[in-house]
Formats: sequence, C-alpha cells, structure tokens
Amino acid sequence: MTQETAYSIASMSRGSNQSGIRAYNERLVLTLIRQNGPLAKVEIARRTGLSAQTVSVIMRALEADGLLGKGEPVRGKVGQPSVPMGLQPDGAFFLGLKIGQRSLDLILTDFLGAELGRRSLRNTAPLPRTVTEFTNASIGALLETLTKAQRARVAGLGIATPFRLWEFPTPFKVDKAEMQGWRDYDLAAELHAEWGFPVYLQNDASCACGAELVFGDQNKPANFLYYFIGYFIGGGLVLDNALYTGSTGNAAAFGSTPIGVKGGKIVQLFNVASLANLEREMSAATGDNDAVSEDSRAWNVPDHILDPWIMGTAQGLTYAIASATSVIDVECVILDGSIPQDVRARIVEITQRQLRSLTIPGLELPYIREGSVGPDARAFGAASLPLADRFMVDRAALLSAGQ
Repeated sequence: MTQETAYSIASMSRGSNQSGIRAYNERLVLTLIRQNGPLAKVEIARRTGLSAQTVSVIMRALEADGLLGKGEPVRGKVGQPSVPMGLQPDGAFFLGLKIGQRSLDLILTDFLGAELGRRSLRNTAPLPRTVTEFTNASIGALLETLTKAQRARVAGLGIATPFRLWEFPTPFKVDKAEMQGWRDYDLAAELHAEWGFPVYLQNDASCACGAELVFGDQNKPANFLYYFIGYFIGGGLVLDNALYTGSTGNAAAFGSTPIGVKGGKIVQLFNVASLANLEREMSAATGDNDAVSEDSRAWNVPDHILDPWIMGTAQGLTYAIASATSVIDVECVILDGSIPQDVRARIVEITQRQLRSLTIPGLELPYIREGSVGPDARAFGAASLPLADRFMVDRAALLSAGQ
C-alpha cells in the first residue's frame, strides 16, 4: 500500500513530469480557488494574468487529476453561462499529528481541510516510543476509513511538535533518559519508512500560525505576530504573507521572551502565560490536576484562580508584544490557544487595553485580534504542511498575480 500511495500521489501532482512554470501555474490556480471559492476560467485568467488558453489547459488537467470539479453554470445577461470550478474534497488527503506535553492528536483531513477522522491519547508524556506507537496505530486506523482509491491520494503527514522536547518539563513523572532519546531520534524518517508518503516536521507553534495563514480568516495584514497558548506558550511570525521560521525552524519562540526579573531570576513569558502555570495553581489550591485540559470544552477552573491567571497572562503578553514590535514592525498580533473562547476574548481585550496605556517613544504598537482556527490549530497546521508543499503557493504570490 505504501508504494502505491507514494506513486499515485506523485503522478497526480505531476510536478516531475512537467515544466516548472506549468507546475507553478497549477498550484497558483489551486491556491486562488482555495482562498476564494469556486471560480470560472475567465475570472481565473483575469486574476492571474494568464491567457485564457493557458487557463483552459490547466483547468482540464486539474479536473482530470480529480483536484477540481465543475459547479452549477451561472447565467449572465448575455453569452454562454460560466461554469465555476471548485476544489474536490476527495482530491487529496492529509494527516496531521500534534505532539503535546500531555496529549497526542492525529487528524485526517480532505482537500478542503475538513476533518474526516481523529485519534487522541490524553494524559501521557510524549516519549519517543509512545509517540511512534500511537502514530502508527492511528494512521492505520484512519486509513482504514478510506477506500483503496482514496488511500492512494494521501499526500503526506505533517508533524507539529515542540522543538528540543528533552529540555522542557512534563506534567508526568518520566524517565529523563527516555526524554533524552529525542536528541537522536528522527521521528519523520521512522514514519516515512513505515508508510512511504512524505513526512514534514515543524515547530508546533509555527504550525498553529500556519493553520491561521492557510485555513483562517483571509482578511488579515501581510505581516503579523502570532501567539498560541498551550501547555507552554509559543508563537509564529508572518512576513509578506508567508510564514517565517528562520534558519533553525524556531523563529518567533516568543515563550522565551524575558518579561521581568523576580528574586534575581529572569521571568520569561512561558512562566506566566501558559497552561502549565494555571495547572500548577489549580493543583496547589484544589489538588485537581485535570481541571485545566487541552480540551478547552472541559475546563473547570474557579474564578478566583482563573482571573489572576488571565491578568498575569495579559500583562506578560503586553510586555512581550512591546518587545517584539521594537524589532519587527507589524500592525497586528493574533492570539489563539487551547483555551475556551471566552477566556481568549478576555485575554485579548485586557492585553489590548494595557498596550494602549503604554507610552513608548519611537514605537507604533499593534492592535490585537483573536485567532480564527482555535484549539486545534496545531493539528490542522500540521496537516497543512503537505497541503502547502504539494498544492499551494504563498499568499504573496496571489497578491503579486493581481488578486
């Protein structure tokens, strides 16, 4: 099955059997339709600047590949009706693995980004052996829900994981030697060898930022900072409509931002603006270690503990954002996380108010808005890695094409 899958997807995308320009134009058309919904050929030609003949050839090829399908004709006042072309849900399938400090999630999505299935493992430490066994079993179970033809269209697996896992504490008592095993363990290579399809790996917070870029509200600035509150807080950076990850893939590691000094020790953002901190407060006050779950629907935190955490998180974010914008000039900050929607809204409102109260000569501070993907941003961002690599161009290319 693995050889068939790898071969079928490679021939479907046909990148190796055509010119680079042709491959780029196909990806440009697919991205344009993904961002705008079904479009007629004449509209695609207008937006891309490609000739009508070139667009017709591309559309026929993408339809033959099963990536596009015809919609209902739209009749105008004169001439022949136009036929919009839209993405086919069964055109390709993607797997996304999120590795968390206390949970694992693997999702299966279709070509539209809709979730088709999920496997989860809660309250477990992310040990190499545990992650590998869970992922292999979950991939097998999810692929069994597809037909043989659909399995041949699985375009890859993306992995969202904190980098340098062995350096961060977990909420569980584990053998430190096992966590150190991540130093020399190539999870992507292991999974590729097992399943055959491409495997992509990216920092988990960058993945969440990528989900906002690909699947989130498209009415956003070309440059923005992104913060995701998980067990530890992390971040992402978008410049000129493209995710910037830096030379090591760990750019915008905002959780490490120093925000003050306490008792001679540097206080970093993740010391205050993370679920780990809230969990410790709950455990100390009530003995309940499970009230703060990465399942944001399952929170049971009393106000006298939650409210101070929200205020501390907002204060930490205020100084971290001010520091970041002294280096990177952006007009917007997007905040999301594995937190209830009402909690996210409160953090955004308080942080925005505190930012407005600051007077920092020489800085134009940004506005803050809520993310549009939510708690599953890391898993969906992981699934977007093979999608973006195989079938998309970045938003900057769309803008330069005349969108």
